[in-house]
Amino acid sequence: MIDTDVLDTGLGDEDDDDFDEMVEDGDAQLPEHRYMDRELSWLAFNQRVLELAEDPSLPVLERANFLAIFASNLDEFFMVRVAGLKRRILTGLAVPTNVGRSPQDVLADISDAAHALQLRQASAWLDMVQPALADVGIEMVSWDQLSAEDRGGLSDYFQSQVFPVLMPLAVDPAHPFPYISGLSLNLAIRIRNAKTGRQEFARLKVPPMLPRFVAVPGEPGRTRYLPLEQLIANHLGDLFPGMEILEHHTFRLTRNEDVVVEEDETENLIQALEAELLRRRFGPPIRLEVTEDMDDVTLDLLIAELDITEQEVYRLPGHLDLRGLFDLARIDRPELRFPAHVPTTAPAFQPAEQNGRADLFAAIRKGDVLVHHPYESFTTSVVSFLEQAARDPHVLAIKQTLYRTSGDSPIVQSLIDAAERGKQVLALVEVKARFDEAANIVWARKLEKAGVHVVYGLVGLKTHCKLLHVIREEDGMLRSYSHIGTGNYNPKTSRIYEDFGLFTSDEQVGRDLTRLFNELSGYAIEKKFKRLLVAPLHLRKGLLRQIENERHHALEGKPAHIRIKVNSMVDEQIIDALYRASQAGVRVDVWVRGICSLKVGLPGVSDNITVRSILGRYLEHSRIFAFAGDGNPQVFIGSADMMHRNLDRRVEALVRVVAPAQIKELVDLFDLAMSDETSSWHLEDSGEWQRHSLDAAGKPLIDLQERTMTQVQRRRRARAAR
Repeated sequence: MIDTDVLDTGLGDEDDDDFDEMVEDGDAQLPEHRYMDRELSWLAFNQRVLELAEDPSLPVLERANFLAIFASNLDEFFMVRVAGLKRRILTGLAVPTNVGRSPQDVLADISDAAHALQLRQASAWLDMVQPALADVGIEMVSWDQLSAEDRGGLSDYFQSQVFPVLMPLAVDPAHPFPYISGLSLNLAIRIRNAKTGRQEFARLKVPPMLPRFVAVPGEPGRTRYLPLEQLIANHLGDLFPGMEILEHHTFRLTRNEDVVVEEDETENLIQALEAELLRRRFGPPIRLEVTEDMDDVTLDLLIAELDITEQEVYRLPGHLDLRGLFDLARIDRPELRFPAHVPTTAPAFQPAEQNGRADLFAAIRKGDVLVHHPYESFTTSVVSFLEQAARDPHVLAIKQTLYRTSGDSPIVQSLIDAAERGKQVLALVEVKARFDEAANIVWARKLEKAGVHVVYGLVGLKTHCKLLHVIREEDGMLRSYSHIGTGNYNPKTSRIYEDFGLFTSDEQVGRDLTRLFNELSGYAIEKKFKRLLVAPLHLRKGLLRQIENERHHALEGKPAHIRIKVNSMVDEQIIDALYRASQAGVRVDVWVRGICSLKVGLPGVSDNITVRSILGRYLEHSRIFAFAGDGNPQVFIGSADMMHRNLDRRVEALVRVVAPAQIKELVDLFDLAMSDETSSWHLEDSGEWQRHSLDAAGKPLIDLQERTMTQVQRRRRARAAR
């Protein structure tokens, strides 16, 4: 029996004033310069990704993949974070950053750091990964290295597959400078007209629908690729007959592609968002990447026509747009990748008989089920649960939040199937999920056509929580089955994102979710929940209360420990609370994947705080909050990071984990991650991240993700043996 008074995570109105005073106590003792700049911290995170690409101990195709991830990450950083800073400067809304610097100064810092990182990425590709690929028979070649026979075959390919889709655009008095789409790869071409002797300029877009690297036929065991832009560049005579090609260089433009929708000024969010997505295509330029050999005449023309500054120009050696390395995934060389891992079915959901079908409702009735993805299967847990609910004649209603999902989502199909079977189905689709807006609009309309009740959440707030609620009739009574997760309902990303999900039939959680969904789809405003912490109304204060409780335990001489695993640690109020807890003697362990504005090593402030970061084959995505609780541990999982947007401008939900074995599993995982025997990056007093991957004898430290795979497989074998 669960003691609901102990589990009450809400804060009533009568608590607010006293609690505000309690958590603000001690601010005067904290130094002024106690945060790290969030933008530079993000760049430091992407540097850690780059360090994986530079690691010769990793399989070479995985290193190429990390280079592509680095490039993709940096693109999004410019499109959103840098663009946001520029927009605030231009509109006069610029305010000092979290470290007190002006946005103009931060832009200069970003430019310096990003230039250095992109040069380092180019070096990692040219000097490390590309030669390592060549050593195993995968070569990136230039046109000059090809034989006459090779060139002939590629010319045939060019004429049949490439030439028909090319669109050269001239620039002259009759043709203004063309629009350059964001993230497109282009050739800037200067030509001389043979008849008039005049120099002209033309722009040629490298078709994004074609393979970035063109396979060059060769002998077995050897794979050669020619960059598509080189193939095009060496056939410019076919595009400009009778012209003399003077110069040709590759360039790439990044635009502001953040989306801003003022919901309170529009009656139709979908229409407003569609209009904003159209506008996003024409956002102002914020970065121009060019090859290092581009001549000054061509570069000056691009700078002038694109209205971009010298600071925003990135001269780079080698190939531009290394996102193209994602294409190497099609190479069938499993020995050059991480060993294959097949997720196992969570023990509680394994069928009782061989080739049988597990009754997930019966399994959840026996007790809460905690599933750890991708080590344990998303398909045989979340997808199977929803498919079973859609088919089950006893299920009356299904409610779910959808933030991001895959293009061929079985999740969406199950909701449609349930609606077509006459069940009440509610889908809260977050159409403002960044860069998934267009896809989510399509799914929202498809769901509506099938009879699903589709809502878009609360005005002014993104709905980021991961919730699934099923109402089932059993013996004349209604029973709730719930799933609260840390990751999106996306079967594709569930294979590479590390996340937790909790299945429960606890009626307290069921009532919490009923209230929360009513709030999201209607007008109810909930003041209190039992096993949930919900943003924006309760989550911040609930976490501050837990931190403050640990501080008081330490002051009273009791053991006190705070463990927090998040993607980002930025929120100043949370960080200050952790500083105060550290000052009181609380041991604070922070496991962060990305941004961390918290400083370690501040004398008398953060002496008891340790920060680690782990990156690997899977993207660490789960959020865990564990408080020692004076022998009554308070452990939560959920969707929220420690950022202003998550705590104040999103609907987020954490659920308290109550089963002792599950609490132990979460705490043990956390402690393994923080161990000095585990490979990780340590945040140093200097603010730098130092990788620790080898012990004093030069042997590899524990790989957390490999160890977790082994432990999960061991649990599966132990159950099978019973």
